[in-house]
Amino acid sequence: MQGRRIEPLEWLQLRALVANHPEWSRYRLSRELCVLWNWRTATGQWKDMAARTLMRKLAQRGWIQLPARRGPSPNRHRLAPPPARSWPTTPITSSLADLGSLRISEVSRQAEGRAEVRAALAQFHYLGYRTPVGENLQYVVRDDADRLLAVLVFGAAAWKCAPRDHWIGWTPARRQARLSGIANNQRFLILPFVNVRHLASHVLGRVARRIAADWQVKYGHRPVLLETFVERERFAGTCYRAANWQGLGSTQGRSRQDRRRTLQVPVKEIYVYPLRADAREALKQ
Repeated sequence: MQGRRIEPLEWLQLRALVANHPEWSRYRLSRELCVLWNWRTATGQWKDMAARTLMRKLAQRGWIQLPARRGPSPNRHRLAPPPARSWPTTPITSSLADLGSLRISEVSRQAEGRAEVRAALAQFHYLGYRTPVGENLQYVVRDDADRLLAVLVFGAAAWKCAPRDHWIGWTPARRQARLSGIANNQRFLILPFVNVRHLASHVLGRVARRIAADWQVKYGHRPVLLETFVERERFAGTCYRAANWQGLGSTQGRSRQDRRRTLQVPVKEIYVYPLRADAREALKQ
């Protein structure tokens, strides 16, 4: 559960922690559980959000009793809608070559860059913007005239995906151990007034060549595989195929919250892009 196999001793520790400290907040319980289990990210940070979600799931099943919530989570990013921006909407319809040398910048550690990504997605992407949870990189793409053309967000991989897991050859234990080796392209937006043939696949190729190094700089490890989920009723996935991403099939149209198999969500096509020739072997080690 929550990316972790809970051993019998750990289960007893968790139950005792909650039962013996009814006066503690959920925030403190999650932090203390991380210390008790030495539950950290690859960069050494406590996984208190994962711990809190784990305890909430256990409480929903009636296996533990948590104290009442006292307020919003101290480390949950609650962002107000971004302020309206005035975007230059002059159509850009030149050829890819005429755009000149495209500049692709990773901006996840720059306040202004993050704000620009957020504003563009909130205004123009059909899914809007959601604060990335966990490891993530954010890219902006500009032309020689400094015009914003596109934004991309990469984050944590899907916890379970049957076609992907079968393609890799994962057991549940190996998936748990190696999931951080996959980065998910969660958002890709070409701004609506930009209509340049081959731009999307070109950008995907450029980002694929640098993302492992960018991830290493920020988080101390390298992904070996990219994945994305393309909503079948909206998009054909043409730019991913043109950029040599491999289709693995489709999702079953169910949410991860759909325990009774009644909640229908849009079917999505699954695409992956190995960043190394031995990506599957590396993920199985």
